[in-house]
This record gives sequence, structure tokens and C-alpha cells, in this order.
Amino acid sequence: MSRPRLLITARELAALLAAAPQSPSALPSATRLLEAGYGARAAFAQAHIPGAGYLDTEDIEHAPRWLRAPDDELLSVLLAQGIRHDTIVILYGRNNLAAARAAHLMLYAGVTDVRLLDGGFGAWLAAGYPCASGPPPAIPAARADVIATAVAGTGGAELASAAAVAAFGRAFPAHPEYLIDTAGARALLAAPDGVLASIRTEAEHLGHISGYSYITARGDIPGARWAGAGDNGDVNSMSSYQLADGTTRPLRDIARRWRAAGITPERQVAFYCGTGWRAAMAFLYAYEMGWPRISVYDGGWCEWSVQLIQG
Repeated sequence: MSRPRLLITARELAALLAAAPQSPSALPSATRLLEAGYGARAAFAQAHIPGAGYLDTEDIEHAPRWLRAPDDELLSVLLAQGIRHDTIVILYGRNNLAAARAAHLMLYAGVTDVRLLDGGFGAWLAAGYPCASGPPPAIPAARADVIATAVAGTGGAELASAAAVAAFGRAFPAHPEYLIDTAGARALLAAPDGVLASIRTEAEHLGHISGYSYITARGDIPGARWAGAGDNGDVNSMSSYQLADGTTRPLRDIARRWRAAGITPERQVAFYCGTGWRAAMAFLYAYEMGWPRISVYDGGWCEWSVQLIQG
């Protein structure tokens, strides 16, 4: 399946910034560079990649189960960031799993060209590239019409929603198949070619720990195939998939790991973790490899265990 390349290196991003007109931080209006983080605005203001805006994950997912924001909210967030379906969006994070969560939801929304800085902000710093400080820059003027349409709200809710979708430039979400809920997860487990892939640590999978202070249930989803994640006790670790510097292991090695667990591109695969961040990163790796039928089970073990307790 032909898709725009998703993973980019720090060197490639630096070259893109250097080629930008006027100044290294002046990307074309059709491109948005965003740092994604959770409550990291202060850290962003201290140092960030030149030209980057800031996207807080609290805007795209909500406590207590950290399910993705409803479609109308997600659309408003994208438009407020000056993002249409044809905007090139480049994401990175201090914790790159936050950027992966944002990247997956943008692909779900219908942004055609989403890119992720491999290794995140750490890779940028390790390469010795310069940083900027201060608040995020203003949204490019060429996108002012997008913001105005998103917040106008005149003519009633239905007209405002239609105007927002028109501003985005295509049906929203354009790829609902990239997300499933608990009913979809159950259906996948019952499908002969379906696979629910657990992107969790061994300790989580075996039920030694839940992995999260706000998840009481331990264990894993019956019938799911365990694909690993990272170091036990660290839900932000993806060391099974990433090198020590945070960059991605060779994709062929990831594919080999999955194949050993019965997770193959011929099957319909949904990735999940505790809530969604690690699953989103796994989804992006499968997306980069061109796997055709992939999704994220939104909420993962948190959502499954809550619904199990509630009956």
C-alpha cells in the first residue's frame, strides 16, 4: 500500500528547516511542525525546535480513561492549529509516545501527510541542532481562514459543523477504520483473521502489575497476542521496538517480532496498550511498513477492564 513516508530523521528535519524561506523557523504555510506533550508547555517555552507549535495531548484525549476526544472536538483542535487534510504535519515529543498518539489521531482524522521525528526531541538535541525559546509562533496567516471558520459557529450547530468539515477539506473522520472500541475488539477476537495485539510490558501482560496508578485491574485480554513493549515498570518504554537513543529498530526486526507472535500483515490487526500511547506507536510502525488493515483499540486495557468490571 502506497503511503507518504512517516518516520523522518533529525537530519532530514534540519534540512527542511534550513530550506524554509525567510528564516530557518519559517516553514511554508502548508506545513505545521508541532511538539506534542502532556502538560509540557513550560518545558516547551524553555527550549523547542525552531518554528514548532505546541499541542497538548489533553486537547485530543480525556481523563479518566484517556479515550480520544469526540470527533467534533478533535476537528476543532486541528483547525485551531491551522491543520487541513492537505497540511503536512511534522510531530515530535520529549516523550515521543505523545507525538505518536497525536500522529495516529491525525491519520484517523484524514490528514494525508503526517510525519514523526524518529527519536523525538532527544534525537534533535543529540544531533546538536539549535533550539528556540518562548511561546509558540502564530499560526501562519495563510491558515487564518481555517481558524475563523472553526470558531465562527454562526447559523446553528449543524451549519457550524458543516463549515468546519468544509474548512478541513474532506469528510471527517476520513479513516474511521483506524480506531475500534470494545465492541470492535470483541468482534476482532471472534474473526478468523483478526488479531488483537497487546503492546504492553511482560509484567503487565502476566498480571503482576497494571502499569498505571489509575487502573486497578491486572491481567490481559483473553485471546490477545502479546507483542511486548519495553521495560517492566515503565509504561513509557518501547525498548522492544526502539534503540537506546529512542530511534526505531529496523522495521524488518519489528516485523519478525510480530510474526513470531502470529501478528502478520495478511491479518486484520488492532494494537492496544494500557490506554493508547504505546499502541499508537506500534500502529505507526505497521503503517510505515504498509500494512493494510490496522487500527488502535482506543482505551486498551483500561477500557476493557472497566467494562468487564461494570459487566
